[in-house]
Amino acid sequence: MLSRILYINLFLFFFSMNNYGQYKDVIRDTLIIQKQDSIKKNNIFRRIYKYFQEANKPKEEKKFDFSIIGGPHFASDTKLGLGLVASGLYRVDHTDKSLSPSNVSFYGDVTTTGYYLLGVNGNTLFPKEKYRLDFDLYFFSFPSKYWGIGYKNGSQEAHYTTYDRKEVQWKINFLTKIAPNTFVGITGLYRHVNGKHFKDIAFLEGEKSNISTFGGGILISYDSRDFIPNPYTGIYAKVEQTFYPSFLGNKYSFRRTDIILRHYSPLWKGAILASDLEGILNYGDTPWSMVAQLGGAYQMRGYYEGQYRDENLIQTQFELRQKIYNRHGIAVWVGAGNVFPKFSRFKWDETLPSYGIGYRWEFKKRVNIRLDYGFGKKQSAFYFNINEAF
Repeated sequence: MLSRILYINLFLFFFSMNNYGQYKDVIRDTLIIQKQDSIKKNNIFRRIYKYFQEANKPKEEKKFDFSIIGGPHFASDTKLGLGLVASGLYRVDHTDKSLSPSNVSFYGDVTTTGYYLLGVNGNTLFPKEKYRLDFDLYFFSFPSKYWGIGYKNGSQEAHYTTYDRKEVQWKINFLTKIAPNTFVGITGLYRHVNGKHFKDIAFLEGEKSNISTFGGGILISYDSRDFIPNPYTGIYAKVEQTFYPSFLGNKYSFRRTDIILRHYSPLWKGAILASDLEGILNYGDTPWSMVAQLGGAYQMRGYYEGQYRDENLIQTQFELRQKIYNRHGIAVWVGAGNVFPKFSRFKWDETLPSYGIGYRWEFKKRVNIRLDYGFGKKQSAFYFNINEAF
């Protein structure tokens, strides 16, 4: 009996020792796998961190310096969304470092309201800046609101119709240099607006809901900005005259004059004061899709774009941009705008205020991601974008 017990104990001992060896192998293999997974995860996080850490460092060896960033955001009109922005810097003549680099920005967005957007814009500077090519191409679909034309309609906050706005725009400017910082050129624009599912089509007052517009014209500009996407110094002035005649296939024939004057000046360390004055003047049979619209992500931030619209628009803004630390900065602005049918009916008491605050993060060298919160009259809006507003 004792010998049996001893035999069984010896058997269990050797069996357990054998299993212990296997168990040690399992533990060792598990620890190795976990360690490898941890290293992989750390490598991914380190790569992502390194990517954003070095995104704003100049890469002179690259012919096309490209970076991309995206993430969730919230806006008062489009609600929760996922945005994606990318920026590329390049030189047509890679050996000429005297000119600021050309730039191109890609952007996309999709939100819970059914809004989606794809677009690209940029500026190409040719060798010795003899020529310039500016372009802005986009497409979006947006469940929108329409108040009608005129300040009075826009001020009736609850009196609007809903509709789905699908819009495509191509705008291209080609300029040639005629004097230091001075350019003349031609411009072309195609815009197609398809308004669908109007809850009350009477708001259009008999106009077509589906409108394509073709136009072309001339422009002259003066540009001494040191870097177009984010100027620290300089002046930018432009007068653009565009024609939309019926022989190009336009159902509505009209003309438009755009006037822009901007100034950038350093104040103290890390601070830039930027000022902007813009006028949009339409003459003729301007369709509802092409009248001047107040609001949006660039001018008169805080207003629903298009709530206030009319034949003519004058707007101005002043923005203080302050670099805080490393790649972080803030901006504050004040502005005012007025829409009116003609100068004889301009009313000072219909001038609308705008003000707000924003955060800046230097995504690439002097190319900022901006988060702005703007306030208008009885409304506000949040914006997520790339490059400065102006």
